[in-house]
Amino acid sequence: MAGADATPNAADTTGPTRIVVVGGGLAGAKAVEALRSAGYAGSLTLVAAEDELPYERPPLSKSYLMGETSFDEAVVLSADWYTDNDVDLRLGTRAASVDAGARCVQLADGTDLPYDKLLLATGAVPRRLVVPGADTQGVHYLRTRADSDALRAVLGPGHRLVVIGAGWIGLEAAAAARHAGAEVTVVETAEFPLLGVLGPQIGAMFADLHRAHGVDLRLGATINEIVIKDGVVAGVRLGDGTVVSADAVLVGIGVSPDVALAESAGLALDNGVLVDASLRTSDPDILAVGDIANHDHPLLHTRVRVEHWATALNQPATAAAVMLGGDVTYSALPYFFSDQYDLGLEYLGHVPRDSDTSMVIRGDLSGREFVAFWIDRDSCIRAAMNVNVWDVVDTVRPLIVDSVRVDPVALADPSIDYATCVR
Repeated sequence: MAGADATPNAADTTGPTRIVVVGGGLAGAKAVEALRSAGYAGSLTLVAAEDELPYERPPLSKSYLMGETSFDEAVVLSADWYTDNDVDLRLGTRAASVDAGARCVQLADGTDLPYDKLLLATGAVPRRLVVPGADTQGVHYLRTRADSDALRAVLGPGHRLVVIGAGWIGLEAAAAARHAGAEVTVVETAEFPLLGVLGPQIGAMFADLHRAHGVDLRLGATINEIVIKDGVVAGVRLGDGTVVSADAVLVGIGVSPDVALAESAGLALDNGVLVDASLRTSDPDILAVGDIANHDHPLLHTRVRVEHWATALNQPATAAAVMLGGDVTYSALPYFFSDQYDLGLEYLGHVPRDSDTSMVIRGDLSGREFVAFWIDRDSCIRAAMNVNVWDVVDTVRPLIVDSVRVDPVALADPSIDYATCVR
């Protein structure tokens, strides 16, 4: 059983009767749902720092930011669901620390929440820009509903937005801003957008995509300061002295796992919270999922920390089963998606940075209808990304999972069936 080497207690022998979940995003909501679906009938508390019902975050930089979907569509479970399923939902409540020895979560208001099992789903926090003027009115980050609402209010014809960082959030927000009619400048230190994730060939494609939609893309550029006029943002001064005028600035330079609670509990940390294949932390009574979980992946044979929707959606079911005594592991391949203008994509698999892989393109890269494959030295597919080509993921998944050796030349030919690309 999970945690068999720990000091025996009631939870170890009879199952938990008190479970606390900390985190008001998709992962937290899916965790309490999975626990009740699995038949757990004990005390169940969900602690959420925001006042909103737990919700999914991808729409904040996509459809919700563009005004195409309502916030209610991003909410995971209704208020009635928590009531009907006897979940003690603590909205607007921040967990301050964890006393792992006493098995107790201390809330910011001084309340103690004892637990037999604790699940941390605390997510990530945006990295802050550190230049003069970065705390000025008009500098935005994008993580919460309030952030998305504030940014949407300054988008539209006649507005000028500078986006700092050409990662996924920055590019999606830039596309949403152009959709709203705003003038957009994207400033990126790398030679291409998404260079560290996708490499120069596909990074160049994304550069062409955004320029084709009117974005002023400044690559290989640095930020010296946020220019201020009358107490609000007026522009961004680049490293070469150029000033880009702006009514608003969005900082999208990545996120950091929110490990403050895990640190207070004395858990093992390294680029997030270290968890085993079953999502247990170094304390067998505490599990972690989502953005913070640095997972010992049983199929990839490496540690993976994934900051994407599918991980938050799928890991909680495994964590719930483990908390209830199940002997299961989480083995789903990392997956994410993005929508920008008329481009939609899905990415499946994992390619560590600086790994020794080559790329195979199947389809029309310049026409932005293709599938990209990352192939290792053994001719095995490690990841695939389909761009404006659909019904690919289910076909490719077993090739990655089973480390099937492929013929790269055949794989690049769209006229050849995937099954015949296998060596």
